[in-house]
Amino acid sequence: GIGAIVGAFVVGPRLGRWEPSKEAEFEGHSMPFCVLGTFFLWFGWYGFNPGSTLSMSTKDAANLAGIVAVNTTLSPCIAGLLVFFLRAVVLPPRLLDVGGFCNGILAGLVSITAGCGFVKPWEAI
Repeated sequence: GIGAIVGAFVVGPRLGRWEPSKEAEFEGHSMPFCVLGTFFLWFGWYGFNPGSTLSMSTKDAANLAGIVAVNTTLSPCIAGLLVFFLRAVVLPPRLLDVGGFCNGILAGLVSITAGCGFVKPWEAI
Protein backbone atom coordinates (compact mmCIF):
# COMPACT_ATOMS: atom_id res chain seq x y z
CA GLY A 1 0.00 0.00 0.00
CA ILE A 2 2.64 2.51 1.02
CA GLY A 3 4.82 1.60 -1.98
CA ALA A 4 1.88 2.21 -4.32
CA ILE A 5 1.16 5.60 -2.80
CA VAL A 6 4.81 6.63 -3.03
CA GLY A 7 5.01 5.37 -6.62
CA ALA A 8 1.87 7.28 -7.62
CA PHE A 9 3.23 10.43 -6.00
CA VAL A 10 6.60 10.12 -7.76
CA VAL A 11 5.11 9.40 -11.19
CA GLY A 12 2.40 12.04 -10.85
CA PRO A 13 -0.81 12.44 -12.82
CA ARG A 14 -1.09 11.81 -16.54
CA LEU A 15 -0.43 15.08 -18.31
CA GLY A 16 -3.49 16.52 -19.99
CA ARG A 17 -5.84 13.90 -18.58
CA TRP A 18 -7.76 16.21 -16.26
CA GLU A 19 -7.78 19.39 -18.34
CA PRO A 20 -11.32 20.15 -19.58
CA SER A 21 -10.07 21.37 -22.98
CA LYS A 22 -8.26 18.08 -23.70
CA GLU A 23 -10.77 15.70 -22.16
CA ALA A 24 -12.24 14.54 -25.49
CA GLU A 25 -8.80 14.05 -27.06
CA PHE A 26 -7.53 11.58 -24.49
CA GLU A 27 -7.23 8.06 -25.88
CA GLY A 28 -5.48 4.88 -24.90
CA HIS A 29 -1.77 4.78 -25.65
CA SER A 30 -1.25 1.23 -26.84
CA MET A 31 -3.95 -1.05 -28.16
CA PRO A 32 -1.67 -4.13 -28.22
CA PHE A 33 -1.00 -3.66 -24.51
CA CYS A 34 -4.74 -3.26 -23.90
CA VAL A 35 -5.37 -6.59 -25.63
CA LEU A 36 -2.47 -8.23 -23.81
CA GLY A 37 -3.74 -6.98 -20.47
CA THR A 38 -7.23 -8.24 -21.26
CA PHE A 39 -5.92 -11.71 -21.99
CA PHE A 40 -3.78 -11.67 -18.84
CA LEU A 41 -6.89 -10.86 -16.80
CA TRP A 42 -8.88 -13.53 -18.61
CA PHE A 43 -6.19 -16.12 -17.89
CA GLY A 44 -6.15 -15.10 -14.24
CA TRP A 45 -9.91 -15.50 -14.06
CA TYR A 46 -9.38 -19.23 -14.68
CA GLY A 47 -7.43 -19.40 -11.44
CA PHE A 48 -10.07 -17.45 -9.57
CA ASN A 49 -13.37 -18.95 -10.74
CA PRO A 50 -12.55 -22.69 -10.93
CA GLY A 51 -10.17 -22.29 -7.99
CA SER A 52 -13.07 -20.99 -5.91
CA THR A 53 -14.54 -24.50 -5.85
CA LEU A 54 -11.75 -25.17 -3.30
CA SER A 55 -11.26 -28.81 -4.18
CA MET A 56 -11.14 -31.32 -6.98
CA SER A 57 -10.86 -34.40 -4.79
CA THR A 58 -14.14 -35.97 -5.84
CA LYS A 59 -15.78 -36.56 -9.17
CA ASP A 60 -18.55 -34.06 -8.39
CA ALA A 61 -16.12 -31.33 -7.34
CA ALA A 62 -14.05 -31.84 -10.49
CA ASN A 63 -17.22 -31.71 -12.60
CA LEU A 64 -18.21 -28.45 -10.93
CA ALA A 65 -14.78 -26.94 -11.58
CA GLY A 66 -15.09 -27.99 -15.23
CA ILE A 67 -18.52 -26.36 -15.57
CA VAL A 68 -17.15 -23.21 -13.95
CA ALA A 69 -14.25 -23.14 -16.44
CA VAL A 70 -16.61 -23.62 -19.39
CA ASN A 71 -18.86 -20.80 -18.17
CA THR A 72 -15.77 -18.63 -17.62
CA THR A 73 -14.91 -19.21 -21.28
CA LEU A 74 -18.34 -18.83 -22.89
CA SER A 75 -19.55 -15.66 -21.21
CA PRO A 76 -16.62 -13.38 -22.14
CA CYS A 77 -16.45 -14.84 -25.65
CA ILE A 78 -20.07 -14.01 -26.37
CA ALA A 79 -19.94 -10.63 -24.61
CA GLY A 80 -16.82 -9.56 -26.50
CA LEU A 81 -18.19 -10.65 -29.85
CA LEU A 82 -21.53 -8.98 -29.15
CA VAL A 83 -19.90 -5.64 -28.32
CA PHE A 84 -17.61 -5.95 -31.34
CA PHE A 85 -20.59 -6.67 -33.62
CA LEU A 86 -22.70 -3.85 -32.19
CA ARG A 87 -19.87 -1.34 -32.58
CA ALA A 88 -19.17 -2.49 -36.15
CA VAL A 89 -22.71 -2.77 -37.48
CA VAL A 90 -25.27 -1.03 -35.28
CA LEU A 91 -23.78 1.84 -33.28
CA PRO A 92 -22.22 4.86 -34.97
CA PRO A 93 -19.50 5.51 -36.05
CA ARG A 94 -19.59 1.82 -37.13
CA LEU A 95 -15.92 0.96 -36.70
CA LEU A 96 -14.10 -2.25 -35.84
CA ASP A 97 -13.41 -1.38 -32.21
CA VAL A 98 -10.80 -3.60 -30.56
CA GLY A 99 -10.99 -1.58 -27.34
CA GLY A 100 -14.73 -2.21 -27.22
CA PHE A 101 -14.05 -5.90 -27.81
CA CYS A 102 -11.71 -5.96 -24.80
CA ASN A 103 -14.27 -4.11 -22.66
CA GLY A 104 -16.92 -6.64 -23.72
CA ILE A 105 -14.65 -9.51 -22.67
CA LEU A 106 -14.08 -7.93 -19.27
CA ALA A 107 -17.82 -7.26 -18.87
CA GLY A 108 -18.52 -10.92 -19.64
CA LEU A 109 -15.95 -12.06 -17.09
CA VAL A 110 -17.36 -9.81 -14.39
CA SER A 111 -20.95 -10.79 -15.14
CA ILE A 112 -20.35 -14.55 -14.92
CA THR A 113 -18.15 -14.53 -11.81
CA ALA A 114 -20.90 -14.59 -9.18
CA GLY A 115 -23.02 -17.32 -10.71
CA CYS A 116 -20.50 -19.38 -12.68
CA GLY A 117 -21.04 -22.50 -10.56
CA PHE A 118 -24.82 -22.31 -10.62
CA VAL A 119 -25.67 -21.76 -14.29
CA LYS A 120 -25.59 -24.18 -17.17
CA PRO A 121 -23.26 -23.40 -20.08
CA TRP A 122 -26.13 -22.38 -22.36
CA GLU A 123 -27.23 -19.88 -19.70
CA ALA A 124 -23.75 -18.35 -19.58
CA ILE A 125 -24.23 -17.28 -23.19
